[in-house]
Amino acid sequence: MIADPRSRAGLAGVLSLLALQACSKPEPAPRAVVEHAARVARIDTRTLADPLRLSGALVAREEAAVSTELNGYRVAKVLADLGDGVRAGQPLAVLDDALLRGQIAQQAAVVEQQAVAAERAQQEAARVAGLDKVGALSPEAVAERALQARSAKAALAQAQAVLADLRLRQSMMVVRAPVSGRVLSRSVRPGEVAAAGQVMFRLVRDGLIELDAEAVETRLGGLSPGARASVRLPDGQTLSGAVRLVSPEVDPQTRLGRVRVRLPLSDALHPGGFAEATINARPRQALTAPQSAVLYDGDGASLLVVGEDERVRKVPVKTGLLSGDRVEIVQGVRGGERVVLSGGALLLPGDKVKASDGAVAQAAHPGVGL
Repeated sequence: MIADPRSRAGLAGVLSLLALQACSKPEPAPRAVVEHAARVARIDTRTLADPLRLSGALVAREEAAVSTELNGYRVAKVLADLGDGVRAGQPLAVLDDALLRGQIAQQAAVVEQQAVAAERAQQEAARVAGLDKVGALSPEAVAERALQARSAKAALAQAQAVLADLRLRQSMMVVRAPVSGRVLSRSVRPGEVAAAGQVMFRLVRDGLIELDAEAVETRLGGLSPGARASVRLPDGQTLSGAVRLVSPEVDPQTRLGRVRVRLPLSDALHPGGFAEATINARPRQALTAPQSAVLYDGDGASLLVVGEDERVRKVPVKTGLLSGDRVEIVQGVRGGERVVLSGGALLLPGDKVKASDGAVAQAAHPGVGL
C-alpha cells in the first residue's frame, strides 16, 4: 500500500517538533542575591606576654661528695643520716685509730732517739773543730765528725716527717663535712673497712634544690637570668622561683637548651622528683588577629581577608600564642589586612563587602533561587 506523500510530510513535521522539544532545556530561574552582615577588623602588631611552660627534674644545685683518703681503717662511728642538716666541718663519721695511736707512740720514741743521736754528733763535731790545724787530728778525722753530725741531723728530720705523717692521718680519722648542707645519701656503715676515694656521703650544698628543664631553642632568646617563675610540685604545692641559668649551648640533636630555675629552701623539694614551671618570659611584638576572625577546618586555620576590591578571599594562616581575645598570626599575613570577624563562616570567597574598619559590612553573593 502506498502512503499519501502529504501524510508522510505531516508526520515528519510532528516528529521534528517533538525532537526539538525533547532537546531543549528550561531556562534557569533568576539568581537571587543573599546579603549577610559581617564586621571587619585589622591585623595589627601588639605586645604579647608569652609565658613559657617547662617541666623537668628537681636536682641539687651543687653536690658535695664526702670520702676519706685513708685505706684499711675500720669505721667506728657514723654520726649523720639521710636528710640531716650539717654544717661545714661537722663530723660525719669516725674511723678507729687504735692501731694508729700505737704507731704514733712508737715513732715518737724514734724521734727522741734520733734527737739524742743528732745532739751527740753535733757536740762531737764541735769538740774536734780546728784540731786539724794544730796537728791533734788529721783533717780527714775532723771532716768525718762533721759528716756524722749532718747525717744524724738528717735522720732526725726524717723521723720527724714520719711522725708528722702519722699525726696527719690521725687528724683524718674524723670524716668531716666539706660544706654546709643536707645529707642526700649515705653509703657507709659501722664496722666497714674504709677505702680511699670511697664516697661515704653525698651532700646538697646549702640545701639548695633547683628545677632542671629543657626549652626549645626558639624560646631561649626570650629568657634571661632573674625572670620570675612559678613552680608546681607533684603534691600541688606552688613555689615562687627565678631563672638562675640559661644554657649558652643547644643540643644539636634535640635542638633543646637547658634552663635552671632557683627555688627557695623547702622540705617539699626532693632531688629526683618532677616539677612544672611557668616562666614569665620577656614580652615580644607579634602580629595578632581577633580570636573570632580565625576559622578552623580540615585544612587548618584561615582568615577571610577583605581585599582592596572589597572582595573576600580565604587565606591559610599559622597561629601561635593565644592572649586574651587576640591570636598570634605566625605565618600567612604581613599586617594591616582587614579580616572578617564572627559571622564570616557564612561568607564565601569572592563575596563583596562594603564597610570601613570596625563597621558592620553588608556582604552580598549570588544564591540560587527556588
